Amino acid sequence: MEMTALFLSRLQFAFTISFHIIFPAFTVGLAAWLTFLEALSLWTGRPLYRRLFDFWLKIFAVAFGLGVVTGIVMAFQFGTNWSELSLRTGPIQGPLLGYESFTAFALEASFFGVMMFGRSRVPRWLYLFACAMVTLGTSLSSFWIMVNNSWMQWPVGYEIDASGTFVPTDWWAIVFSPVAWVRFPHMILAAYLTTSFCVAATGAWYLIDRRLRVEGVAMVRLGLGMAAILVPVQLFFGHLTGDYVHDKQPAKFAAIEGRWNNEKPASEILIALPDEAAEKNRYEISIPYLGSIIGSMSLTAEEVGLKSFPVDERPPVLIPFFAFRIMVGCGLLMLALAWYGTWLGFEGKLPDRRWLNWCVFLSFPLGFIATLTGWFTAEVGRQPWAVYGVLRTADAVTPSLTVEQVAISFIAFGVIYTSIAVAGIVYLYRMLRAGPEETVHEIGEGANPKRPLAVPGGSPGTPRDFTE
Repeated sequence: MEMTALFLSRLQFAFTISFHIIFPAFTVGLAAWLTFLEALSLWTGRPLYRRLFDFWLKIFAVAFGLGVVTGIVMAFQFGTNWSELSLRTGPIQGPLLGYESFTAFALEASFFGVMMFGRSRVPRWLYLFACAMVTLGTSLSSFWIMVNNSWMQWPVGYEIDASGTFVPTDWWAIVFSPVAWVRFPHMILAAYLTTSFCVAATGAWYLIDRRLRVEGVAMVRLGLGMAAILVPVQLFFGHLTGDYVHDKQPAKFAAIEGRWNNEKPASEILIALPDEAAEKNRYEISIPYLGSIIGSMSLTAEEVGLKSFPVDERPPVLIPFFAFRIMVGCGLLMLALAWYGTWLGFEGKLPDRRWLNWCVFLSFPLGFIATLTGWFTAEVGRQPWAVYGVLRTADAVTPSLTVEQVAISFIAFGVIYTSIAVAGIVYLYRMLRAGPEETVHEIGEGANPKRPLAVPGGSPGTPRDFTE
């Protein structure tokens, strides 16, 4: 592939946003998890929930800071690499990103300090309120980003003036676009599921290590329990998102399906190797009729293929095709683990199923992988459009940009982001490895007084009393 300023700019943006999205995907759900723990602590009075809160609050602070730092670059790139996009869509995208500052950032800035340092300085109800406001702030940040991105996926409520600038004509249509209100819950649920499996995996790690048994059981049960409820809801919103793609972005839908020719009725391709040069699939395995059922809820509907679109208006096929299947596969794995683990939790058998704890521990990347592949499907599938159907990506890049300029900035971002990643991951690993502070435990749910626990400074398995 020819190295052009456009290609490198797209690759640089893909790299930086993929790196950045890892942290919001974790912290948006983690803020809600902390609010949930604080509410449980206030309601039940159990020290366990306070210990878990204090532990995860430290993780949240570090991950939140990493997310802020890695997100700053996003705004710069709109000016340096995508000035035409900024110039032409600024009257719409500018206010939407401004609303994020006025609402989300304002809430986070107002209450984050209370959440971090105010527990001993404010009433407990006010502290819980501060946690809830930080959760609302992180959710609002996601909302405005999704409104902005959804407008680029399906532009509404605008007109183009004589200079080629997109001018808003109906803010209600833009903000309350049905596409945004399907994609926003889909993204929020992805964040909650990512956090749920990170929490459960951390608890499983402690159970495998035979230490922090009470905290470990609580994290596994609560994490998998939340996931057991949220995964089916996420699958429902995923289906709604697929419906909008089917109706509004038929070329993307055909690429996701790997469908080259119009079919009536259409089969559903489970797996294949799309060959874009030959315009066909190799090693295809498909199920008859299922494609029409999924696409149109009909046994006889005709589904459009990629050959119905001009070559220069087709998205790349390989990335959306495989990314979508990886995302769905992660979702089904999470569903199986969450339901089976929750059932074992109700049976009281969860702590002693070592093989399942290993499965839960190894599941921690699933939410991140599903989130990233979902974004790859949405963004690569939108090509060749920056604003779907009206502004090509090639026309959105900064005209005077050179290959050398983008290469230098790309290398600089790569070095900086790699340094941040190494430092952040090592620090988070050490905190997760240490676990919640070793305090005298209560005999509670999942406790086993006969099971050896670790003591401060001791090795896993060192016996200790298990009393209040």
